[in-house]
Amino acid sequence: MARSQAIVAEGLTKSFGKTRALAGVDLSVAEGTVLGLLGPNGAGKTTTVRILTTLLKPDAGRALVAGIDVAKHPDRVRARIGLTGQYAAVDENLTGRENLILFGRLYRLAKRDAVRRAEELLTQFDLADAASRVVKTYSGGMRRRLDLAASLVVSPPVLFLDEPTTGLDPRGRLGMWETIEGLAGSGTTVLLTTQYLEEADRLADRIVVIDHGAIIAEGTAEELKARVGGERLDVVVAQHDDVPTARRILEALGGAEAQVDVAERRVTAPLPGGAKRLAAAVREFDSSGVELVDFVLRRPTLDDVFLSLTGHAADVTGNGNGGGNDAPPNGKVKAEADLALAGTKER
Repeated sequence: MARSQAIVAEGLTKSFGKTRALAGVDLSVAEGTVLGLLGPNGAGKTTTVRILTTLLKPDAGRALVAGIDVAKHPDRVRARIGLTGQYAAVDENLTGRENLILFGRLYRLAKRDAVRRAEELLTQFDLADAASRVVKTYSGGMRRRLDLAASLVVSPPVLFLDEPTTGLDPRGRLGMWETIEGLAGSGTTVLLTTQYLEEADRLADRIVVIDHGAIIAEGTAEELKARVGGERLDVVVAQHDDVPTARRILEALGGAEAQVDVAERRVTAPLPGGAKRLAAAVREFDSSGVELVDFVLRRPTLDDVFLSLTGHAADVTGNGNGGGNDAPPNGKVKAEADLALAGTKER
């Protein structure tokens, strides 16, 4: 049976002055699945999330979350969602336990239930040993886990994660991925925005690529990779001066434009025929006198997809500012987010 849609957006548009952040966004997320909203800084990811979580009103279009119109019934939507934004919305001067109890009380839980839920979440997110420490002493990864735990105090059926791993070290990112996989496995619907292509590849059931406020592609990771074509030959030359020659050889072999990273001395291009053409490629480089440091035949990655679709690589600067044409974060928006997620208006 087809799953019902937990999130639906139709024709969302939004401008900030003369800057158009969204230019007619359509997307849907089936219940119990993970949608990866992929794009560079300023693509419109955060603006989309803010509209879907009732923090912004669209200029046009409509959105439904858990079957509820976000513009007409924002309080009802807030009671059914969780949100982890780009910035941890926790109090640095409280302990981890105190933060979670506070969120529970704001969600109108009885004190005993808030304490019980806080202890459950501290254990689930591997924070029990640090529960009595003030948050200002936490590492970045610990703060992100606490922030995610706070968004799950009432176990919402729909969870929005806006670049949840930005700024984390590799170990912290891996831990967050495992946590998100666990939430999805338990039936939570997740909309995940990210700039990290490997993150979308690992976590998302479906991926939507957004650039300059518009959806430019969607599908599973494998479907998107299939759009790029077959296997690709990736070579690294020993000398910078040999990069143009390597590019010429690969473009002649593959009949398509090569991707060049001059700083890394790396050239990549499709190789029709895959392994059957490797011998010819080796002969070409041998006869040219180009010294190779690396020579790898591989399948397309989401990096290749993104470059093919947008003409530029994903911008993974890690500044998390949603810059460019996305909505600028500020204290007012953060305060609105805290109020909305606390569910203080209506439960």
